[in-house]
Amino acid sequence: MASNPSASSQEPVQLSAASQQRISPQPFLLSVVMPVYNEEATIQEIIARVREVDIPKEIVIVDDGSQDGTRQILREEIAGKFSDVKIFFHKRNRGKGAAIRTAITHATGDYILIQDADLEYDPREYHRLLEPLLDGRADVVFGSRFLGGPHRVCFFWHRVANSLLTTYSNVMTNLNLTDMEVCYKVFRREVIQSVRLRCNRFDFEPEVTAKVAGRGYRIYEVPVSYSGRDYTEGKKIGLKDAFAAFWAITKYRFLD
Repeated sequence: MASNPSASSQEPVQLSAASQQRISPQPFLLSVVMPVYNEEATIQEIIARVREVDIPKEIVIVDDGSQDGTRQILREEIAGKFSDVKIFFHKRNRGKGAAIRTAITHATGDYILIQDADLEYDPREYHRLLEPLLDGRADVVFGSRFLGGPHRVCFFWHRVANSLLTTYSNVMTNLNLTDMEVCYKVFRREVIQSVRLRCNRFDFEPEVTAKVAGRGYRIYEVPVSYSGRDYTEGKKIGLKDAFAAFWAITKYRFLD
């Protein structure tokens, strides 16, 4: 994989002092929902990074039938040791979308944020993602890896596939997103819990995009940094998921 060595350690996109002051003074709770599958190498680090963020929050983890040491780490090193961490287990692997749905049902926060467990995204950017919600300007916020944040240089064809999926999604939803497939999405809880989600795998992204767009919710995009993995480092999404996403975009244009 072609990469930029100087970008291997990413700095998050920073808020200005003025922007930080605009963060709502009203008390709120953020639910960080984290689908997990075979992430024994990163699970403790990502939990530590999320817990370090100075925002009132709970972390809702769903292990989706991991076959490596992830479940053991969660049970022996994490469960019961942190009051802000909830852990649930699927008996078998059902897919990322299914794990997110399970996590959402257990989330109690005012806002729900999706966080992958693979260290590709930086939790220090939560403040930036929350700002349009706390200001009352948005119901949903998408991060974007293509709006100016630093990112690791990844496979050309991944970028092409992402661009095609995002463009097709925009055609079907009448949105103008730059990065529909991004992990970082934040919702007001009543918004995401009002949407009937069906997809089990990586087609969660086009499904939730189509459904929040179809209901007329206000959607913002903000730049986020990105340190993508390749397949030797554990990346899981593949070509069949791209075809599933195209089908999901088409299907959920007409089906709720």
